[in-house]
Amino acid sequence: MKMFVKKNQVIVFVLALLLVTAGYLGAGQGNTENVLETNANQITELGTIKEDEENETLGDATLVNGAALVPNENENSIATNSNSITENVVNNNTANNSQNTVKDDYFASSKLERENMYSQSLESYQKMIDSSDISAEQKSIAQNEIIRINNEKNAIMIIENLIISKGFSDVVVFINDSSVNVVVKADALSTDQVAQIQNIVSRELNTQVEDIHISCK
Repeated sequence: MKMFVKKNQVIVFVLALLLVTAGYLGAGQGNTENVLETNANQITELGTIKEDEENETLGDATLVNGAALVPNENENSIATNSNSITENVVNNNTANNSQNTVKDDYFASSKLERENMYSQSLESYQKMIDSSDISAEQKSIAQNEIIRINNEKNAIMIIENLIISKGFSDVVVFINDSSVNVVVKADALSTDQVAQIQNIVSRELNTQVEDIHISCK
């Protein structure tokens, strides 16, 4: 509002100055009117120029204020980094889930293969017992093998359950003649954990500690 008042004051001052000049330069009434009309037109043009300048200034101010609506580069960078972190977390979780799935498949498939091997052996020995072409001595041996396999299966079941009760999520036990292989689902084993597993296996299978082999999966 103050700027508008100052502009009017300037226009009035210029108009007064032009009127005085017209009084000296005009030869008559007609000349004076022509001069006044010309000066009025100049004043009007001057006012128009001033208004245009103000509009340009206001337009610039609008553009400057409008610039605040432009997204900050740092905000875009933070958003990008946040998305990248989220993607990395998701990828890591997916990789970990895949690794756990592979481990679970190993223990499940190993136990299944072991069970199939025992089933085939039991079936073979049972056929020997049922066969009329097999001697009594051979049938006795087959019968003893069936008992041994069943006892071994029971011992393995007990061992695996006892090891899991110690805090492990899974374990698989393989018996090969006089040696025993124990695979535990873990990243690493402490000395105390190894000793616990050895005690369980040695007690249930009557096996020497040096014949027990423990590993992680």
